[in-house]
Amino acid sequence: MATLDKIDRRLLAELQSEGRVTNVELAQRVGLTAPPCLRRVRALEEAGVIRGYHADLDASKLGFAITVFAMVSLKSQAEEDLRGFEEHIKTLPEVRECHMLNGEIDFILKIVSQDLQSFQEFLTSKLTPAPNVASVKTSLTIRTAKHDPGVPLE
Repeated sequence: MATLDKIDRRLLAELQSEGRVTNVELAQRVGLTAPPCLRRVRALEEAGVIRGYHADLDASKLGFAITVFAMVSLKSQAEEDLRGFEEHIKTLPEVRECHMLNGEIDFILKIVSQDLQSFQEFLTSKLTPAPNVASVKTSLTIRTAKHDPGVPLE
């Protein structure tokens, strides 16, 4: 875990909420001048604390009307089989997140799709027949009550 002081945490909180803020504005918000602010941000990037900057896209405005969570159980939990499944999932752009779990379910996937028909095609042609898949249970998202990317910093 990185050792962060109060200013680093404030920088991260500001960048997490508004990644496009200018260095000058960021420096003002955290009480620094621009040069040391930029040095700190670059140090956080080099340390891997900041992994990148992303736009928050509205999936529905881009034609992805549904989000589905899929709980996947595998036939084998051998490390080679787990990695094989993960590599397969990385090739599927519809799968936006993939998390390995402990317990009865091996993986939970967050999947976006244009509509139910396209999701069904994805499910039956790409996910269910994937190597080592024993079962897939899906739940369609009705609404999202909270969506806060990142981590709590303050």
